[in-house]
Amino acid sequence: MADGKCREYPAEVFFPRDGVGVIKAQHICAECPVAARCLEYALENHIDHGIWGGRSERERRRLLRERRRRRIFNIDAH
Repeated sequence: MADGKCREYPAEVFFPRDGVGVIKAQHICAECPVAARCLEYALENHIDHGIWGGRSERERRRLLRERRRRRIFNIDAH
């Protein structure tokens, strides 16, 4: 994302090896004007690694599961 705060930092910051690194990346994303678009990009493209839109791999997997459940529920509700 051309307008992302991440462009001001080395890419390694967003591919941390520990929890402290995750927190640092998430703090940067929290101030980013395109974090929501970044997160959607990662979700739509099934990006498995790194911090995208302020969310870790685990958090993105959880979001995808929740969206699938909602879609199934909405289909069954009609």
